[in-house]
Amino acid sequence: MSADGTWNVTMTSPMGAQAGTVEFKSNGGTLEGTMTSPQGTAPIEDGKIDGSSLSWAITAQQMSMKIAFTATIDGDTITGEADIGAFGKAPFTGTRA
Repeated sequence: MSADGTWNVTMTSPMGAQAGTVEFKSNGGTLEGTMTSPQGTAPIEDGKIDGSSLSWAITAQQMSMKIAFTATIDGDTITGEADIGAFGKAPFTGTRA
């Protein structure tokens, strides 16, 4: 199953539930796209895809910090975790739009 497309995600962060979207486009083992949240839109950096396993990062402009994501897709569902540095880990889930 391809990761390509738009995903509606909700992350449980220290600031509470944060809804957003992730747009993926895979090219071989490389994952590209953007992530949009109430804080703005950021390009995906260091994106990788291996079967149903994904990893990527974004730079959160408001905090000037890199946030690393790992996820697994299963059909039209995505689950994963974001490493938000000193704030710890934040789980997220979502569905294909």
